[in-house]
Amino acid sequence: MKKYSEKTDTLEKIANGITWWIGSIPSLIVHTLFFIISFLLPLLHIVEFDKMLLILTTVVSLEAIYLAIFIQMSVNKSHEKIEDIQEDIEEISEDIEDIQEDIEEISEDIEEINEDIEDIQEDLEEINEEEDEEDHSERAKNVMLKSNVSSNKNEIKTLKDKIHELQNKIDEMNKE
Repeated sequence: MKKYSEKTDTLEKIANGITWWIGSIPSLIVHTLFFIISFLLPLLHIVEFDKMLLILTTVVSLEAIYLAIFIQMSVNKSHEKIEDIQEDIEEISEDIEDIQEDIEEISEDIEEINEDIEDIQEDLEEINEEEDEEDHSERAKNVMLKSNVSSNKNEIKTLKDKIHELQNKIDEMNKE
């Protein structure tokens, strides 16, 4: 199987080389010279005109047959390459569709994340407002407590003074 593959590879390389050469400027020059010489031979009386036309027609016919084969081989190769390219394009198109779907999903996720961020910001603002209200009520409580403590201290002092007075009176009464 390897030998067959190597032989076909070699034949394809030869066919590609011939196809390339046939489509080149040197080939055009060689063919032009060949035809000029072919028509000069009967004029110079080296070969008869009928024989020259017979040989020239045969050579040109054979060359046309081989050229058609080489051209068909090139067309087949080109067709195979085009099919490969079409498959690649289809795969790329599928990949692009997948990427577009992924982008849509990511966009949806980003929108959800943005909504979550907005909700979190609103919650933070509410918490800050509540903390501010709690701070104010806490301060108010502290002020009231301090005020109550002061008031209580004054009342206690007044009571102590009364107790002290009463104690003094009791002591005086005990002495009498």
